[in-house]
Amino acid sequence: MLELLTEKNIDPTLDLEEEIKRLKKEMNAVILAHYYQEGELQDIADFVGDSLDLSRKAAATDADVIVFCGVKFMAEVAKILSPQKLVLVPDLKAGCSLEDSCPPAEFKKFREAHPDHIALTYINCSAEVKALSDIIVTSSNAEAIIRQIPLEQKIIFSPDKYLGNFMIHKTGRDIVGRDMYGA
Repeated sequence: MLELLTEKNIDPTLDLEEEIKRLKKEMNAVILAHYYQEGELQDIADFVGDSLDLSRKAAATDADVIVFCGVKFMAEVAKILSPQKLVLVPDLKAGCSLEDSCPPAEFKKFREAHPDHIALTYINCSAEVKALSDIIVTSSNAEAIIRQIPLEQKIIFSPDKYLGNFMIHKTGRDIVGRDMYGA
């Protein structure tokens, strides 16, 4: 069983960078760091980038373990793309305001209130919300996906109200969102 390491129980003479390299080799692990992580984490990471790209890169490796220096939804995406791999998150308290703004139970109720709508969900949400959605989008592909949906098809876009409103502006589509209009 792994012991939780804190500043109080780490040997001050330990070379942390060398210990991380040792553990990474011993566990056949790959370390991912999101762009917003501190430079020290990025320096020891195998890959630095945005969440989806990092998950794709990790899936393409032969690593048995993915250490995702990011937030919970990012690690969930890595697990979805690499179900056979162990995915670890160094800070379980690291969260995302978009994920927090769209609790699965509330999203489910919103979907049930709009049964004739297709649900496009921004990737920054929990795996539970993704499972309740029809299509998962990123900021770089949302417009192209919306433009492929027939004009008569009603659309839900959640949880990013800013991206959703931008998609209304860009596509001229009538889009509703669980978090966009106070619903």
